[in-house]
Amino acid sequence: MTSDNDRRRGLLARLRGRPAARSRGRRRLGAAVRLIAALTLAGGAYTVFAPGVQAQENPPLSAAAGEGKALFDVSCVTCHGRNAQGVEGRGPSLIGVGSASVEFQVGSGRMPMARQEAQAVRKPPQFTDEQVRQLGQYIQELGGGPQVPAGNNLHAGANLSTGGELFRINCSQCHAFGGGGGALSSGKYAPSLKPASDRQIYAAMLSGPQNMPVFGDNQLRPEQKADIIAYIQETLKHDQDQGGFNLGRYGPSTEGLAAFLIGIVALVFASLWIAGKS
Repeated sequence: MTSDNDRRRGLLARLRGRPAARSRGRRRLGAAVRLIAALTLAGGAYTVFAPGVQAQENPPLSAAAGEGKALFDVSCVTCHGRNAQGVEGRGPSLIGVGSASVEFQVGSGRMPMARQEAQAVRKPPQFTDEQVRQLGQYIQELGGGPQVPAGNNLHAGANLSTGGELFRINCSQCHAFGGGGGALSSGKYAPSLKPASDRQIYAAMLSGPQNMPVFGDNQLRPEQKADIIAYIQETLKHDQDQGGFNLGRYGPSTEGLAAFLIGIVALVFASLWIAGKS
């Protein structure tokens, strides 16, 4: 009798356990199905939106930049790399230098360089103004950076007096008081400012070529840059030497030496004349 009761209880327990086991199995299966559906939905969303994100990160080049890229791939890629990232031992990265650096280096004929040396030498440019603008636009769209304002006359209405003061404070140490340039260390030098245009001077201040420091808008405001350009173009490039012979416009060093030598010679001759008279 006892064994029959035990068998009945065991049977009832098994019957009661089956729905519970089936319920747990259904829950697990449902969770697996929901997980697969969520992964499928996420993958589909990524497939749909990923090309759009990539297109935003790499926007198409403008027409001018496209022409500039074609010029870059022919004339610049050897030293600066296929994506302007630079080549070690040949040329620096151009990412972030902006069109100002391109306009100064290429527009003044310093680039492309004929050979590796301490400093790029100014020479007749190998590209037209339009090609320089296209190259600059390509580098600008590739990595951004400083840009020269539009126009060729960048010093209209500027203050010559303020420009002279700013030039003597910030530029004369390297370019000399007369803008004729001067020697620096390690075979480098500050070039003469006489052949430089408004845009080239402005681009040099923005990009800081060679040993020249960068004069961004935080260091020199745009109107102060215009004042300096006005002083260079309207004063230093014109022969306005009211005192006579300019001695190369190298500043007080040559003037002091000339005064000393002339004075000593004059004193010697005066002494000889006095001695002869006595």
